[in-house]
Amino acid sequence: MTTHAPAPSPTRVAFPALGTTAVLLVTGPSALPAAEAVLRGELDAIDRTCSRFRPDSELSRVNMGAGVPTTVGERFAEALQVALRAARLTGGVVDPTVGGAVIALGYDRTFASLRPDDARPLPVARPVPGWRQISFDPRTRRLRLPPHTCLDLGATAKALAADRAARRAAAVTGSGVLVSLGGDLAVAGPAPEGGWRVALADDHAQSVTEQDPTVAVTGGALATSGIRVRTWRRAGRTLHHIIDPATGEPAAPVWRTVTVAAATCVDANTFSTAAVVLGERAVDRLRATSLPARLVAVDGTVVRLGGWPAESPAPAPGGAR
Repeated sequence: MTTHAPAPSPTRVAFPALGTTAVLLVTGPSALPAAEAVLRGELDAIDRTCSRFRPDSELSRVNMGAGVPTTVGERFAEALQVALRAARLTGGVVDPTVGGAVIALGYDRTFASLRPDDARPLPVARPVPGWRQISFDPRTRRLRLPPHTCLDLGATAKALAADRAARRAAAVTGSGVLVSLGGDLAVAGPAPEGGWRVALADDHAQSVTEQDPTVAVTGGALATSGIRVRTWRRAGRTLHHIIDPATGEPAAPVWRTVTVAAATCVDANTFSTAAVVLGERAVDRLRATSLPARLVAVDGTVVRLGGWPAESPAPAPGGAR
């Protein structure tokens, strides 16, 4: 009879990034330094390109020049094409022109810098300009935003960074890799035995508890969107950051969180964000995609679609979030 030693647990590192927590796990401990270097490089690139809070980012430059044609860099062009694809796939439910609405509601600085309770009156809500008004030629990378339009690529740029980092780190190291950026998670390379154990919760920054359900991920990506974490108060109202483009206001509170599994983190986050905006219409729309999804209503009711597995206990400490 031959016995085998148990496979080693994945090695983990976590650090703050993009206003959230970046978590990296690798199946081969010796791969961690190279994989971390790849992840930090991708995070730096996406921050310099797509941050709404850096005056020197390319996104800030593009928004300042709304109405005037400009040529954008390759990284920005990729991020913009990803955002426009998300808008097409969701019929405009996920729309990159929500930036002005988010800023008007008070999310005009990093989340950590927001006033805990802003007494200023709320602005009059109006629909966002709409992604179809953007003029962009991918071949020449020439972009023209409508005047007074402000892009926000938050619904897709962080997920794009997770996808890119996981793929590149696995290619560079040959190790299995998991990258988690807040609610956006992508894996690449060989998964550990039994898959990556991922705990699901309203707030990714909370400690894992025995009550948190988990799933095993062997490939692709997961994304969770919700209305409980990035919230602030203004004029006596609690607001959140997921905007309904049709109204310019935070999406109605139907789902507390939505988690979607897909081949890429970009697609998973596209449809999890869309589901929060769609509210009661989300179940039929997600069912039509056949993507596995878990929706948690504000009253705690759980809806599983697309073969999403039954709940299982949380992993031991050290499991991925």
